[in-house]
Amino acid sequence: MDQSQRNASVTYKPLLRSSAYIDGKWVDATTGQSVDVTDPFTGGVISSIPLLEQAQVQAAIDAAERAFPAWARTPARERGKILRKLLELINQHRDDFARLITLENGKPLKEAYGEVDYGAGFVEVYAEEGQRSLGEIIPAPVPGRKLYAEREPVGVSVAITPWNFPLAMLTRKFAPALAAGCTMVAKPASQTPLAALALAQLAEEAGVPPGVFSVVTGKASMIGDLFTKSPIVRKISFTGSTEIGVQLMAASAPTVKRLSMELGGNAPMLIFDDADLGTAVDAAMIAKFRNCGQSCIAANRIYVQKGIYDTFVNTFAQRVGAMKLGDGLEMDTDIGPLIDEAAVNKVNEHLDDALAGGAVLKVGARGEGRMQPPTLVTNVAQDALLTREETFGPLAGLVAFESYDDAIRLANNTPFGLASYVCSTSMETITRATRDIESGMVGVNTGLISTPYAPFGGVKLSGIGKEGSHHGLEEYLNLKYVCHAGL
Repeated sequence: MDQSQRNASVTYKPLLRSSAYIDGKWVDATTGQSVDVTDPFTGGVISSIPLLEQAQVQAAIDAAERAFPAWARTPARERGKILRKLLELINQHRDDFARLITLENGKPLKEAYGEVDYGAGFVEVYAEEGQRSLGEIIPAPVPGRKLYAEREPVGVSVAITPWNFPLAMLTRKFAPALAAGCTMVAKPASQTPLAALALAQLAEEAGVPPGVFSVVTGKASMIGDLFTKSPIVRKISFTGSTEIGVQLMAASAPTVKRLSMELGGNAPMLIFDDADLGTAVDAAMIAKFRNCGQSCIAANRIYVQKGIYDTFVNTFAQRVGAMKLGDGLEMDTDIGPLIDEAAVNKVNEHLDDALAGGAVLKVGARGEGRMQPPTLVTNVAQDALLTREETFGPLAGLVAFESYDDAIRLANNTPFGLASYVCSTSMETITRATRDIESGMVGVNTGLISTPYAPFGGVKLSGIGKEGSHHGLEEYLNLKYVCHAGL
């Protein structure tokens, strides 16, 4: 199948865009400059997106400022109706969205379908949650006064999203922002901007007014600098590396913006001797290899207690060895290409380091180009590179541990604290571990923890703020206190 045939798999042509979306209009760069979006499997060009000029990005911010008063005054019920219409359109074009995500990201089609459903879930949740933003009546300490607090939208917000979940990482910012009454300008990753532009297309069809939602494309440093310095922008939501997150936080300090930061992870998985073997293997397969291992909550370090270690290794190795590497557009593919050659090089670096430290290669091999086979190494040293850095690829490393205290020490030996996983049948162990592990989220006997219905976010260097549930809505709301005297 050549690239034109692959691109033609997206049958609703308005979804495959090559322009940015600003103030209800599709625009190209004033300079005519663009950058190609390539298919990770073939290297072929899917589309070309504009490298916008600073004035064009500023125009999107200005449009969001103009649109904000009317959108903020729109009843939450009416905003919810528009989000529900958008939900219908996403579900209607589910197949095309999944294929578009696979084309630009490379992930297996079955994973892309999961992302579409996950991303749509945020739109569904916040279509209703926006109507549940309640105020407070406060008992007055003296006669003749009424005290109350009400919630108001923060204002113009921006979203900076990564390439690994190009639709879902945007909808979990976009949906609560619009539900709260904020306007939003989104900057998707340059490697995977097409899902964001497709969302803008459907948002327009759903009736989102001009200026309420814009998608800008171009040089990340220029756009990020404009976002952070702008006094108009009152809120930044970012998903990406801790390094970039820290830079955005520092640059936003002079204008004292509201920030939500979902940053780097180094998730530990603790598998105790009393774990159910089948459950533990299932959890490890999902937590490690979901999305080709390119997930911020991937199980980066898998610690297995010595009593079950050998049995776990044998069963886990069989499952890893049975995975199929190939074209993401084929439904039986388990691992597709990684996002770029640099991602494969990092996996190779971690693999080589582990082997040099005495690890044993059980399944897989070094990757080439953008293709990295699912790989398993055992007897990994506790200080190996893959235990200290986020691998972000389909390489699983197993480390043996002795005791509960040993496991918790290893799990917390990181400056990061996004997600963690515990496999055990002991309620005592589970209760102690979920209390003692330093992370924002814990999966118990499961590797699939993300849901729009629960708060998502980390501690330590893994970020601040929450996304999902009513907590995600609160990130886009200010609390205003009113003291009414003379009553």
